[in-house]
Amino acid sequence: MRRSGIFIKVFIYTIIFSGLLVGATAALFSTQIMSYYSGLQLQKISGTYKQLIERSQGNADITEIADQFHDRNQSFRFYITDEGGSIVYVTPAANPASSLTSMKAERERTSFLVYLGNGYALHVFNDDVFSLKYGPLIARVMVILSGMLVVCVLASFIFARQMTKPIKALADNTTKMANLEEVPPLPERKDELGVLARDVHSMYDRLKRTISQLEDEILRERELEETQRYFFSAASHELKTPVAATSVLLEGMLENIGDYKNHPKYLRECLKMMDAQGKMISDILEIVSLNDGKIVPAPEKLDIRRIVAEMLLHFHPLYEAKGQRIVTDIPEGQTCLADPKMLNKVLSNIVLNAVQNTPHGGEIRVWSATAAGECRLCVLNKGVRIDDAALPKLFDPFYRVDKARSRNKERSGLGLAIVRKTLESMRVDFALENTTEGVLFWMLLPVITKDA
Repeated sequence: MRRSGIFIKVFIYTIIFSGLLVGATAALFSTQIMSYYSGLQLQKISGTYKQLIERSQGNADITEIADQFHDRNQSFRFYITDEGGSIVYVTPAANPASSLTSMKAERERTSFLVYLGNGYALHVFNDDVFSLKYGPLIARVMVILSGMLVVCVLASFIFARQMTKPIKALADNTTKMANLEEVPPLPERKDELGVLARDVHSMYDRLKRTISQLEDEILRERELEETQRYFFSAASHELKTPVAATSVLLEGMLENIGDYKNHPKYLRECLKMMDAQGKMISDILEIVSLNDGKIVPAPEKLDIRRIVAEMLLHFHPLYEAKGQRIVTDIPEGQTCLADPKMLNKVLSNIVLNAVQNTPHGGEIRVWSATAAGECRLCVLNKGVRIDDAALPKLFDPFYRVDKARSRNKERSGLGLAIVRKTLESMRVDFALENTTEGVLFWMLLPVITKDA
């Protein structure tokens, strides 16, 4: 069943009210109009019988005066009664000799009574001569009432349209809002409907923001689930491979097969793989702890130049063996606010990654620059370039650009993953990008000035 709209309801209610108002107005003023016309009729009769009324004053014979008046106005029908109600004169058309019933009917037809002098009363019959013509009056009244009704209908239509138009527009907008569609701009109204429209639009804006946040959160959760799935799958694979290799070596030594009879050699190989696996497990546990927020940064005032110099001492044999050189350019006395262990861990993994990926005889540059209350600490692999598509993936756990070569160099693929998790825990901005000189890593550390 189709529901009627609010416009139809408001229009019908307004029409009913207007019709009742017009009817009440007609009923209220009809009595006054009839009284007014009766007064006009009385004035007309008084004017007609004025001569009779004037001459009846005094001691004149009323019957003689009535006869003389009737002789001049034979079309008039009337009779005169005395104080006791007895008829003292009657026109021939209303002969008192008529039957009682006829006379009673005649008396009932008298509509006007005029009191004369000396206790006499003039009774005028309601003949056509004195009757009011209500037909034209009724016609005029009906025209006026019809005009009023038409005006009321038009006013009701305009009123209903103006009242329901903003409500209908708001209802259409809420329908679009329910379907998360675009809605027109907020209407400029200062009444209650304007307040309601603003509240509805404000609620819709908050709803869209909430839905957008929920969608982002769902997408983030999916990405997190996918990352965790990939992480555990890759971790399982990375842990399973050295375990299988160690099992092969141990079985060969137990069976004394071929070269496996040289137990010390292969035991050292097994120990080496177990050490690498132990380090990988430690890195995995560290990533898990960083993800769970169990490792909380404890910022301290640090001398950047000293921190970098102490860290580079550990890599001196490694980059010297490859004929590489590391050039540093960090101003003396430059300080920052950071957790020393976490910052040292980040720098160690970045420099190790740079040394491993820089060719023999290459150059690595480490420098810093201060601007806007932050220190931009940079590490550049000079003359190296990485595929742009692979750059974002380098921070994923167990990702290797060249998997076979990376495995031979005993890389776990967790170094840059730890860097990302650590810097995110420290809330430090960072990036890895290709430049014209090579691959550049930078991070922004908060600076402590000398005056602080």
